[in-house]
Amino acid sequence: MGRSAAGLRRMNRFDEEIQRTAFQRKGVSRLPAAEVLDLAIAFFGERGYRAGRTGRPNQVFVMGKGEGGLPRVTGEVAARADVGKPGVTLVTMDAAGERLGPAMAEFAALLRARRRPVADPSPEQG
Repeated sequence: MGRSAAGLRRMNRFDEEIQRTAFQRKGVSRLPAAEVLDLAIAFFGERGYRAGRTGRPNQVFVMGKGEGGLPRVTGEVAARADVGKPGVTLVTMDAAGERLGPAMAEFAALLRARRRPVADPSPEQG
């Protein structure tokens, strides 16, 4: 059975809105995978989204109320440890939403800023 013309138009609007507001990026971090995921949960929770671990290992979901033309927004952050070489975590970020997309971009910038461990600027000398 076919879909009605109105139903197809509605789906096309959702698809266009998702494409317009989508954020997808991969990045690397020196933080352990568990720390990246805990950071994501706190980051998105502070911005009013529901965030938590999924049933899959090393993955966090992000959910929110309607934004723009979308009735609900979702995103995910996944972290894989020791990719390429030990101590490097590959982080995959995916979201769509008028505010969630830019929030995910902020999270990517935060990870980039924390990519390297902070060195002690004034080591003690004996």
